[in-house]
Amino acid sequence: MDVISVIRTKRDRGELSPEQIDWVIDAYTRGDVADEQMSALAMAILLNGMNRTEIARWTAAMIASGERMDFSSLSRPTADKHSTGGVGDKITLPLAPLVAACGAAVPQLSGRGLGHTGGTLDKLESIPGWRARISNAEMLDVLESTGAVICAAGDGLAPADKKLYALRDVTGTVEAIPLIASSIMSKKIAEGTGSLVLDVKVGSGAFMKTVEDARELAATMVGLGTDHGVRTVALLTDMATPLGLTAGNALEVRESVEVLAGGGPADVVELTLALAREMLTAAGLPDADPAKALADGSAMDVWRRMIAAQGGDPDAALPVARERQVVTAPASGVLTRLDAYDIGVAAWRLGAGRARKEDVVQAGAGVELHAKPGDVVTAGQPLLTLHTDTPEKFDYALESLTASYDIAPAGTEFTPAPIVLDRVG
Repeated sequence: MDVISVIRTKRDRGELSPEQIDWVIDAYTRGDVADEQMSALAMAILLNGMNRTEIARWTAAMIASGERMDFSSLSRPTADKHSTGGVGDKITLPLAPLVAACGAAVPQLSGRGLGHTGGTLDKLESIPGWRARISNAEMLDVLESTGAVICAAGDGLAPADKKLYALRDVTGTVEAIPLIASSIMSKKIAEGTGSLVLDVKVGSGAFMKTVEDARELAATMVGLGTDHGVRTVALLTDMATPLGLTAGNALEVRESVEVLAGGGPADVVELTLALAREMLTAAGLPDADPAKALADGSAMDVWRRMIAAQGGDPDAALPVARERQVVTAPASGVLTRLDAYDIGVAAWRLGAGRARKEDVVQAGAGVELHAKPGDVVTAGQPLLTLHTDTPEKFDYALESLTASYDIAPAGTEFTPAPIVLDRVG
């Protein structure tokens, strides 16, 4: 077996054999296949796709590259959630402690930013002292004591995915449906959760731009989970507009705490509750009331214990960027579009994301939104505020915002898209 023949098979639109898939995943994990060679194969997969048999085998090979976890010793049923990535998508932060407050255990293995989308671990690392990396034993301890944990996958869990995940981020191959599905499901299946709810984003700020593509990805992942004995459902949710009013690491943590305190933007609260209900039902707790857990402060209590259990200080001040620049509305009227992708690119360019695997993100960088589609705006009022420690990045970020919004004449009727577009599984 050699990597060139594997690349050529997929380059020429052929079907990879089980032996080819097993070999190339194992060889890449061991370092016998170089990054540039796997980059070529990933691009061939992006351009030519994989059938269900190939995706299933690719996922199984990723799982087999490492260990599998076991949460059967926990006193609670387990439920996990995964988002395919969006702009302003801070939902995991309030969701995990909320579901835990309702009686489930949430072993949330999360990742870092991919392209223009933010990463949960990058956000939480803006909290002073908080650690993304904990041992399996610590993870079990935190789950038993608090009910929720958000952390990085250990080195032993699907190590092939860890390498490939970082490579996809910097080679323009993030959007490949087979690679998205296998990346997500290899970690989630190896993680050992009893049930899984997928938040599959749709729209300009998502990797899936159309409902049809999102439904294909959702069905692929639901099938993979079901085949491995994990109760799996997926919600297709709107990502044409950023979620909430912030895109950036510390900015989104601050907004998540507002949600846990009983406030926060309506769209973030709505989606958090919708996903919580799906997770609790999948975990066998359909009668639990997540809205009550937000209102009575029990979700906030879990958040504080969860952050402290991983070394973080829930009372510490969050980082603030040194420089700001305001973008004002050029006309009066009704804001009818605020493009999620453009906002995500601006946040990335301001320092909230990475251009290379080794880049360090800025905790305070990002974009703050002062209006959402449907809001009435007045010429000259603040529309966006850009945050960064490096003011030379402002012009580069502003380039992505030149056509990022539309303002219609006053009196224009506008009906926002629903947050939840469909359900699969």
